[in-house]
Amino acid sequence: MEEAVFIDGVRTPNGRAHREKGWFRKLRPDELLTVVYQAIFDRNKKVKPGDIDAVLVGCANISGMQNDIGRLAWLASGLPDSVPSNTMTNQCPSGMSATMHAARAIMTGQADIMLAAGVEDMEKVPMAANMDFPPRLLKYYNGADLPMGPTAEKVAEMSNISREDMDNFAVWSNKKAAEARNAGKFKNEIIPVLGVNDNGEEYLVEHDQWIRDKIDIDKMKTMTSPYKPNGRVTAATSSPLTQGAACLLLMSRGKADELGLEYHYKFNYGVLAGCDPTVMGIGPIPAVRKLFEKTGLTKDDIGPVELNEAFASQALACIRDLRLDNDNAPFKRVNVWGGAIALGHPLGQSGARLIVTLLNIMKADFPNEKYGLASLCGAFGNAAACLIEKAK
Repeated sequence: MEEAVFIDGVRTPNGRAHREKGWFRKLRPDELLTVVYQAIFDRNKKVKPGDIDAVLVGCANISGMQNDIGRLAWLASGLPDSVPSNTMTNQCPSGMSATMHAARAIMTGQADIMLAAGVEDMEKVPMAANMDFPPRLLKYYNGADLPMGPTAEKVAEMSNISREDMDNFAVWSNKKAAEARNAGKFKNEIIPVLGVNDNGEEYLVEHDQWIRDKIDIDKMKTMTSPYKPNGRVTAATSSPLTQGAACLLLMSRGKADELGLEYHYKFNYGVLAGCDPTVMGIGPIPAVRKLFEKTGLTKDDIGPVELNEAFASQALACIRDLRLDNDNAPFKRVNVWGGAIALGHPLGQSGARLIVTLLNIMKADFPNEKYGLASLCGAFGNAAACLIEKAK
């Protein structure tokens, strides 16, 4: 098999999905994709847009402005119409699925150069926009348990995740994200985007909007759950509604060497997994177990881990079940630059964003580790896990 190496990975800052306060409220999701497409070509001059074999784009809600957004954003960017695209969804893992499919096309020799991306604008295309659930689904699952909030409450109860544990988790997510931002650790991955501030004035956005520099822990303790009477999950321990895009440039090792391009890591293995949709947040557990079973690796072989924080309850349940790190933050290798509770979770973008950030974490903070792991859950019981390996 060919080896699929990562040449580059970029993302926009993640903006708040709010029609009055979101920094990207005047931008369309296709315009955010244009930013990351263009950045890839600006940063890698030896790769021309017409050289790309295909563009694969993950998006959770392929509706409205996001209808076939992979193709339409490419064409709207003025890029060659000879380059094909595929917009794909399996909810939150969509961007990771796009990356895995791109890598497999290279590994099987069917492509030399691929772009894998993810995008979501949760303001202009809200969750479940235009979705028509099959009535037969209610024969098998309680409809009240299917929305994201109730699944998080159910996981908290099932895995005995306390309110105090979730609050602590959220505090540390923001703390580590702020520290990473202040240390300039996101500069290699974030492409500044011209947005607008709260007053509607043009503003060059260079960092994620949702990071909380100061958290009032006493106020956090007074928050109530919007999902369940006397529930444990609050807005502070949930990933916020977000806008953002990410893109990865993958290439066969042979083509990269031919072009004289630098690379440090390669795609090793990726899996999709499924679970009961009423506890969708535990999806990384079967996904990571499946990946370890297929590769023969264990948690002890893994360096850094990027685990999406859809909710503190589900992230803690996965960390504890898989024994990826301490039972609670601070962590030694999980989300060391913060996670989605602080950085935001633009659904279809997050799977690609996790890999972009993981590549940078491995190079900057874990240069001697051979493997890195990224995983996330998704609506309706979707899940994915991806193994990154140091390219010797």
